[in-house]
Amino acid sequence: MAATAATSALFSVASPSPGPSAKTSGKLGGMPASVDTRGIKSKSSSASSGGLQVRANAQAPPKVNGTKVGVMEGLKSEDEMTSSPPPRTFINQLPDWSMLLAAITTVFLAAEKQWMMLDWKPKRPDMLIDPFGLGRIVQDGLVFRQNFSIRSYEIGADRTASIETVMNHLQETALNHVKSAGLLGDGFGSTPEMCKRNLIWVVTKMHLVVDRYPTWGDVVQVDTWVAASGKNGMRRDWLLRDCKTGDILTRASSLWVMMNKETRKLSKIPDEVRAEIGIYFVDSPPVVDEDGRKLPKLDDKTADSIRTGLTPRWSDLDVNQHVNNVKYINWILESAPLPILESHELASMTLEYRRECRRDSVVQSLSSVLSKGIGDLADSGFVECQHLLRLEGGAEVVKGRTGWRPKYANRIGSFGHLPAESN
Repeated sequence: MAATAATSALFSVASPSPGPSAKTSGKLGGMPASVDTRGIKSKSSSASSGGLQVRANAQAPPKVNGTKVGVMEGLKSEDEMTSSPPPRTFINQLPDWSMLLAAITTVFLAAEKQWMMLDWKPKRPDMLIDPFGLGRIVQDGLVFRQNFSIRSYEIGADRTASIETVMNHLQETALNHVKSAGLLGDGFGSTPEMCKRNLIWVVTKMHLVVDRYPTWGDVVQVDTWVAASGKNGMRRDWLLRDCKTGDILTRASSLWVMMNKETRKLSKIPDEVRAEIGIYFVDSPPVVDEDGRKLPKLDDKTADSIRTGLTPRWSDLDVNQHVNNVKYINWILESAPLPILESHELASMTLEYRRECRRDSVVQSLSSVLSKGIGDLADSGFVECQHLLRLEGGAEVVKGRTGWRPKYANRIGSFGHLPAESN
């Protein structure tokens, strides 16, 4: 009886007579006659009369201590059935496996890409020494060492690095040496004390010997150091080696003096500047023996070829507003006889810088063959040439001497023939 009374209190029996009162809102306290006490809709024509609809797949009521308990959530109106979410089952409550799999795949591909980017570099000792080419101080802080990889745009028609590439590497290591030593001021290679006095470095002489030119993809190691040269000069030397074999490719030695940036006149080395750079001087002889031969006079009458109207471009100027010394080499080669360029390669070079070249300068390039005439170059071995860069007014800018050897001469094997091509 107690159970019947509780059921009657919760479920009021609807009137059997049809009418507006037979339509309930689905709230607790009313139930159409077509629905029994288990919450299951009976098959009657009242289903189309706007009465309550019950989910046909209603779950069986759960058991509590072995007794079934009715579930009132099974009673839903027709409007609520349309907007209600699908039934919560074990399957649709699981995470979206496709999204999870896509996220895992994305992470895996990103990690694989990063690994390939790091793993593509060859495991060679020369690459591991200085993988980023930043350079470092070695030998008790007196020598600066930096590696360079020869790029495709740094090689010439002979598939070897050009002389301009070699010179740029030498200049780069010189500046990085000053920077790594903590002596780089506001100027182009000037120390803090030099900047206070508006002093800059200018090169007066360069002597270079090339034993072999590197090729595309080769890694070269450049060592550079400084030494005293007289009372008011500094000498800088370079050794360029093949990282793979350790062979010396290029040797270079240069002399530098100070010039006032405002007056453009040469200056003595102040004691304060000497105290800055003196601790880095190395007591060693130059790597290239000085060529003490005097350069003969070269003019329009003795020159074999002349190029006129050479003007510096904006990109040819350095931060000191004069033409970079590497550009002079390009101008010198402009007047070199074409038969020499075709059959020989530059083996040595001695340059004497007499005057700086500014932005508005117009330069002439003169060259002459010292050892033999141009017509005998096809059958000649080593050839020596003389060069002169001068302003249109006649003032000398650079005087030089170059030595040329037949191409592939330094690559001939022990039996006197060219090495076979490697696959």
